[in-house]
Amino acid sequence: MIKKINTLFSGIPMTITAAVFLAASLVSLGTGITFPLDPAWAVVVICGFPLLSLAVTRLVVQRWISSALLISIAMVASIAIGELFAAGEVAFIMAVGAILEDKTVERAKKGIRQLISLTPVQGRRIIAGGREEMVRADRIRQGDLLRVLPGEAIPVDGEITAGHTSVDQSILTGESLPVDKGAGDSVFCGTINRFGAIDLVATRVGEDSSLQKLIRLVQEAEKKKAPMQRIADKWAAWLVPVALAIAVMTFLASRELVRAVTVLVVFCPCALALATPTSIMAAIGQAAKHGVIIKSGEALENMGKVDCLAFDKTGTLTAGNLVVADVYPLAEEIDQAGLLALTASAEAYSEHPLAKAILAHAKKLQIPTTPASDFQMLPGKGITATVNGQTVLCGTLTFLQENNLPIEEGVLVTLGQFRAQGKAIILTAAGGSLLGMITLSDTLRDTAPDMIRELHAMHTRVVLLTGDHAQTAEYFAGKAGIRCVQAELLPEAKVGSIAQLQKQGHKVCMIGDGVNDAPALKMADVGVAMGGMGSDIAVEAADIALVGDDIAKIPYLKKLSNSTLHTIKFNISLSMAINALAILLSAAGVLTPITGALVHNAGSVLVVLNAALLYDRKFK
Repeated sequence: MIKKINTLFSGIPMTITAAVFLAASLVSLGTGITFPLDPAWAVVVICGFPLLSLAVTRLVVQRWISSALLISIAMVASIAIGELFAAGEVAFIMAVGAILEDKTVERAKKGIRQLISLTPVQGRRIIAGGREEMVRADRIRQGDLLRVLPGEAIPVDGEITAGHTSVDQSILTGESLPVDKGAGDSVFCGTINRFGAIDLVATRVGEDSSLQKLIRLVQEAEKKKAPMQRIADKWAAWLVPVALAIAVMTFLASRELVRAVTVLVVFCPCALALATPTSIMAAIGQAAKHGVIIKSGEALENMGKVDCLAFDKTGTLTAGNLVVADVYPLAEEIDQAGLLALTASAEAYSEHPLAKAILAHAKKLQIPTTPASDFQMLPGKGITATVNGQTVLCGTLTFLQENNLPIEEGVLVTLGQFRAQGKAIILTAAGGSLLGMITLSDTLRDTAPDMIRELHAMHTRVVLLTGDHAQTAEYFAGKAGIRCVQAELLPEAKVGSIAQLQKQGHKVCMIGDGVNDAPALKMADVGVAMGGMGSDIAVEAADIALVGDDIAKIPYLKKLSNSTLHTIKFNISLSMAINALAILLSAAGVLTPITGALVHNAGSVLVVLNAALLYDRKFK
């Protein structure tokens, strides 16, 4: 029953109603107009009941002395001497502060549910006689032989025993390209088999699988997030006894109960309680105008303390889209346009992301293609097709070598140079000879180098954490200006890297976009997700989302957070100074409970106005 009343009275509509009654009480005081019942009683009931309930619960049940206790004492004392306006005013200010803070700590809770939805529900088990049966994923046991067809999710962690394919592992590693797999290679639960059928033996099943570990990492990291506490509550353990002691001393010295009650009224930390949430609300509004969604006040406060930023690569520092980087002929009889036309023609029926990127590039350059026939795809290796009567092979170095095509030493050197630049390579051969190669690459965001330089100028450490290969990671890190690189990291390793940075004393912000980044985003002191192209799970796991995927906003976010912290500290100092002056005036008898409440209210207004200036502040 009490909980229901608290919920009803704590809402915005009832708080607005209380504001109307408080204004009516103030008008009554100023004009002499009387009401059958002082309107301040409504404010005391609406705003005072939840406050009194909270104070008693924390004191009796949780054994915690909170600021709510001091304000409740002041409210009750004011009522006892007939100063209803003062009682209603302190209760109302705290109700407003509670609403503002609640608005800053609302967090999305859908991330875990979305992550769990990625868990495969069934698998294709091979039984006696080579027959297949569909079974629930939770019935698969270690050592079972499974078959996974193209387009299916791999139901458990396992090792391939037969077949070749390409596997989309982005859910775990964030890699932009499917990874070629063959017999002896490991595959992971939840990843997608893109092309060839494969047989595998289950090695880790159920709760031991990689995807379930990923889910547990997010859940465990979420538990480590402590809710933001009000600064007034942190100080309440000494604030309450000090206020009572000063009130008692004032009464003993003056023998006037009114002075003692006035001390309690002006001592209430309402402005102190408003200092944090109002500044944060203004900053959150400012950030929203610039396409940055901040989910909680805690995230904003922590961002102001961050001294180390960890970036994911694919989809964060890079655009996450494959494009043709080089068209590189190796035979005299063919030029770039001819090589691109021949490769695009042969790859026209392929569903591989590399093939689609090559076709898109040819279309963009308006290079005509020729219909191909006898198309055949060998998953994880390449394709063969007939174009203009000749057999064309497009694929990996191993694929061409298996087809007895000679590869010169100079070509191997060139391949090594392209690989060092983090590029994927398609080799094209026809008529028994190698004609050339086409390289494809992700692209670094144009704003990345300037953004990294600005962060370094702010004396912030920058780290690259990625699941990509070391060569690719080093290449893009060099272009962006990042000196510290950790590559080939699965989600658990990313979490470990962040934990290690935190052990070194760093406050860490993680910026990422993929499902695989969710645990790291949760583990970091602040998680920032790419809200436009980033996965829903990454956005839900993060504390902050960049709506337009503009990483150039990261320095702005850091400056805004720093400024918010400075504003909060100034507001706290201002509110304490006003309270100290008001206490002296109350003890001297200059202020009464009513004038003390008005001064107390003025301090709260000043704090709110100063915080509001954050909303329109310009940051270079």
